[in-house]
Amino acid sequence: MFSTLFLHRRKLLLVFGLALASVIASVMVGDAKHWREIDWLDVLGEGGSAVAVAIWMLLILGSRPAGRVTDLLTLGLGFIFLAMWQDNLDEFIRIPAEQWWDAWLESVAMPVGIALLTYGLFHWHSEQLSINRQLAKRERLFREHRFIDGLTQLGRADYLKEQLQLHLNSTRPMTLMMVDINDFSSVNRRFGHREGDRLVREIAELLLLNLRQSDLICRYAGDRFALLLPGTEGEAALQLAQELELAVQHFAFKHSHTGETLYQRISIGLTECRPGDLPARSIERVNQALLTAQRQHGCFLAA
Repeated sequence: MFSTLFLHRRKLLLVFGLALASVIASVMVGDAKHWREIDWLDVLGEGGSAVAVAIWMLLILGSRPAGRVTDLLTLGLGFIFLAMWQDNLDEFIRIPAEQWWDAWLESVAMPVGIALLTYGLFHWHSEQLSINRQLAKRERLFREHRFIDGLTQLGRADYLKEQLQLHLNSTRPMTLMMVDINDFSSVNRRFGHREGDRLVREIAELLLLNLRQSDLICRYAGDRFALLLPGTEGEAALQLAQELELAVQHFAFKHSHTGETLYQRISIGLTECRPGDLPARSIERVNQALLTAQRQHGCFLAA
């Protein structure tokens, strides 16, 4: 987050520099109020709101790259923050009426900020729809960052169970597929866990490229991936499994230091999901199918 914030340091310096300038200007032209004149409930409400808006702005800048949407959101929140900040300063400092900039900050900055923020949210909505299309094979109908695997950026086993439960409650046919990298432990022994992690990440990307838009892939555990194939059963699911097997078989993974090419093979177990079944039962069946596939060195569809 802090490295991303550093990229937006000029925006932050501008907003908080203006806030500091408003403090200096208010002190120079105004008179401090007596403690009994201060409405502490207003201070809590207005000051707390200003702090909250500043935190929102930091969170947005700390999680987004530069771009038009980021600029619009920052400008909108920045104007809102300055309006609330100046309004809060007025609770402590009595500013003469002829100081027009005080009223401008309070009355004009707020609607301008709201307008910019709304315009920015409109473009953020369009941007989010594009991102949703990119993530279609990684998430389906449900988003929860706690369920995302840090290495592959796929859903974890708990996310798989959530999605499996949603599909099992419907009557639409579906196949659950489990993919395992053959002899993956030898890669870790020969080349180390860093190369092993990179292999898992790149095979995850390869599987993603060879899936349909409606399919979902999750990292189940270690070098094992689980795939949900909605509207697919029998021979169609087996054909897709064989296509994935061929794709991995022809994938030339390059060692990051020596450049040595490592070819991999996978085993694939499949089971047709039955409406009303429990997720744990479907996962148990597909793992049994995977064990059979590993013995046969190929794909196996459980009855």
